[in-house]
Amino acid sequence: MLILANFFEAIAVVLDYGLTFYMWIVVAGAVLSWVSPDPYNPIVRFINTATEPVFYQIRKRLPVSFGGLDISPVIVILLIIFLQTFVVNSLHGLARTIA
Repeated sequence: MLILANFFEAIAVVLDYGLTFYMWIVVAGAVLSWVSPDPYNPIVRFINTATEPVFYQIRKRLPVSFGGLDISPVIVILLIIFLQTFVVNSLHGLARTIA
């Protein structure tokens, strides 16, 4: 059972780091939307490729534009915080109960 507990703990840690990394990409995407970056820059292209599909799904389902201000990055960040709080902490708790 110790191996299974370590497995769930490892999944929780990797998921937590992945969600934190994506949250920073979302923040960078929001900052880039305020300026006019070079669209051919590879970093800008990566950030847009990583964030725009998620932003599009949020914009399609919710009216997230208030007075020209797009709050879809805020909703994505709140979803990431929810996943970190609920899923990651649940995996940590599951690993503790198995061990």
